Formats: sequence, structure tokens, C-alpha cells
Amino acid sequence: MLLKMKFTQQRRVRLAQGLWLMSWLAVMCGVFIFCLGIYLKTELLRRAEVMDDTEIHVVPNILMMVGLASIGTNWVASRVCQDSLDASRFPRWKGFLLAWFVVAALLCYVLIAVVVLSYALQGHLEESLKVGLRNGIRFYKDTDVPGRCFQKETIDRLQMEFRCCGNNNFRDWFEVQWVSNRYLDFTSKDVKDRIRSNVDGRYLLDGIPFSCCNPVSPRPCLQYHLTDNSAHYNYEFQSEELNLHSRGCRQALTDYYMGLMNSTGPGVLSVILIQMSVLVSLRYLQTAVEGAMALENPEDDSEGYLLEKGVKETFEDVKANVLNILKFAQVDPTADEESPEAADAKKAADNDTEKAASPTPAS
Repeated sequence: MLLKMKFTQQRRVRLAQGLWLMSWLAVMCGVFIFCLGIYLKTELLRRAEVMDDTEIHVVPNILMMVGLASIGTNWVASRVCQDSLDASRFPRWKGFLLAWFVVAALLCYVLIAVVVLSYALQGHLEESLKVGLRNGIRFYKDTDVPGRCFQKETIDRLQMEFRCCGNNNFRDWFEVQWVSNRYLDFTSKDVKDRIRSNVDGRYLLDGIPFSCCNPVSPRPCLQYHLTDNSAHYNYEFQSEELNLHSRGCRQALTDYYMGLMNSTGPGVLSVILIQMSVLVSLRYLQTAVEGAMALENPEDDSEGYLLEKGVKETFEDVKANVLNILKFAQVDPTADEESPEAADAKKAADNDTEKAASPTPAS
């Protein structure tokens, strides 16, 4: 037996009581995991317009599913604790506990996978934000186009909330026409010259939207002619960093979301430890109570253990059982095909039966 321990009647009662409290603590942890998944999902959906794909949503989706599963499994564990010292009620859980242990172990593995995924998906998150923000900046001016009407508001709110500008930096605005043709005076010589000077006929300028301006700047916001030192009094393009936000929105959003997911790591690891403690304690309680019920006096001392055999022997037994189940589930493709000899024998038997059943002619 693996990690065998001796349990008196009093120790079994204390184990059941402590495990009952731990089970309800694990239920609350499941609620925490579920709420955490909802919060992450909500934050990702808020920025869905500037994200190109939804692969990162796998993390909150798994958290929500695991949270609900954890609530259910640990509630069952609390019920098992209540019935553990009742000889008439505990046996009904005996066949169900094996499935419970499998589900509880899977929950621990899935939670570990969530922690790993929260770090592994950083590259996907950055690429998604890169493409999404690039499209958002490109469609910034399309306030009259259905489906893009709120793109300008989204980008402006994003840049003001996260104190960022552009995709990588403020220079991204120099490469797109972010002023709608609706607000351009095509009779103006400056507008005509700028459009003609561009191969694609776009109105480009070295300017930025108002949402890029830094509110803590000591001077009023400078939106246009940002690369022209002579266009503004006492202005130096290379050193004037307070005028606008220098950080790109992709980096700002990546730091924000990765900070959220990384902060969930310690909480999820704590839940894993609690879940594993419930799993181990319930196994000890199960084996100790079943051992006591097998005695003549159920109040005598009993032994509790994690595995009836060693780890290697248990693994071999499980492997053999799984192979037997798979072998039993297989269908023999030749089962429905009769051999020629069997078919001939069956035909001869049928003929004999017909002759025996036919009436004998009268003499």
C-alpha cells in the first residue's frame, strides 16, 4: 500500500469534518475561478474591435468551465463527508467515487494547463492586437460607413484610457489618411497638393488625433506639423516628448492583458493546491471508512492509503483495464461473415430438418 496511515474512530471523524470544511472552501475557489473567467472574457470582448482573432479567449473559456466543474465536484465531496460515518448511506458512493477522483485529477491538470497557456499565448495576443489596431487606425475616418461607425470612438477612447498613440507609436498616423474626405476642402490648394503628392491619392499629414495628446503636457496640444520645428514656437521635435503619448497601443494593451492573466497565476495555483488536498484527503477517508466497515466492530482502528498497490503496479492495472475496455469495444469485421464450411453445414442441417418435418406417404 502507498502512504499507509492508521486511523482511529476519532481521527476518521476529524478527517471527515476537516474535509467537509475544505470542500466548501474549494467550492468558493471554484466560484472565484468562474468569476475570474467572466472578468477576463469581458475585458477581451471590450477590445474585440481591435483584436484580429479570438484564440486568446480559450483561457477565460477554460476558466469558466473549470470553475463550474469545481463547484459541482467539491459539493459532491462535501456530501460524501456527511455520509462517510453512516454505514447505511456511505456504500452508495462506493461506485461513484472512482469517477469523482478522475474528474478531480483532470481539473488539476486543466488548471495547470491554463497557467501555462496564459504565458504561451502572449505571442498570439500581440499579433492579434497588431493586426486589429492596424485595421482600426485605417478605418478611423470611416464614420459614415456601416460597421465602422464607432471605430473612431473606440480608438480615441482606447488612446485616452491607456495613454498610448498609434499601433507601435505616433508615427503610424502619418501613414494613413485619418481625416474623412467629408471634412476636406478640395478647393484648397494645400489639400490638392497633398492628395496629388501621394500615389494612392490619400490625404496624409504629419499629424495625430486629439486623443494622442498628453494631458499632463505643460503646453497646449500640438496635433499638426509635428516633425517641423519651425512650425511652432519654442518647439524641438526630438526632445518634445510630453506633447503626446510616446507608447504604442499594442504594447500598452499587451502589458495590460498579460498583467491580468499573469496575476491569475498565483490564485489558480492556490486553487490547485486546495483541490489536490481535497482529492488526497477524500481518498484517505474513503479507504479508512471502507476498512472500518469491513471489521467486526466498525469503531475499531482501520488503515487508510492512497493506492492499494505501488505506483507501477497501479499504472499497469489501469493500463490493462483500459486496453480490455478498448478491445471489448472493438467490432470484429469478420464476425458477420460465415465460412464456406459453416454455410454448407447450416444448409445440410436445414435440409435434414425439412425432411424430418415432411409427412411420410401412406403405403
